[in-house]
Amino acid sequence: MLLPILTYPDPRLKTVCKPVEGVDDDLRKLVSDMFETMYAAPGVGLAAPQVGHFIRLLVMDPVASNPEIKNPKVLINPVLELSGDEIVSKSEGCLSVPMGYRADVTRRSHVHLIARDLEWNLIDEQLDDYIAIIVQHETDHLDGVLFIDHLSRFTRSFFERRVNKWLKKKVNQQ
Repeated sequence: MLLPILTYPDPRLKTVCKPVEGVDDDLRKLVSDMFETMYAAPGVGLAAPQVGHFIRLLVMDPVASNPEIKNPKVLINPVLELSGDEIVSKSEGCLSVPMGYRADVTRRSHVHLIARDLEWNLIDEQLDDYIAIIVQHETDHLDGVLFIDHLSRFTRSFFERRVNKWLKKKVNQQ
């Protein structure tokens, strides 16, 4: 089932999420629906708070743009240790940010990830570059942070003006 995706400036996107206590059928259904929603959007990652569930859960597939290859990952209660060089995530976007707005965001090149999978198995791995960026972006959502929160004050003010103009236009069309 496709889930509605919350979009900025919805205040619920600022919610810090609670840990998942265990896996049950409801969580499995949510994960399935999140993957369906992410692939349909289309996107490479989706965090539970983006679809109105304020728990520490995210799904991702770094090759989602290739319909012949799938590499889905479920991360429950992810904890990141950032390392490596600062790198710029070029034209980073988000399913929760309207108008397809994209911006360059500084991230770290390496992430040590500890999480649980859908079978409650421990995940303990080192991620690099593009996959590390996806995990950082989606984990930010679990802490109530959007990629636009990483922008400079000047760039953020440009974004805010653009969103306000878009919201006014949307209201006038209704």
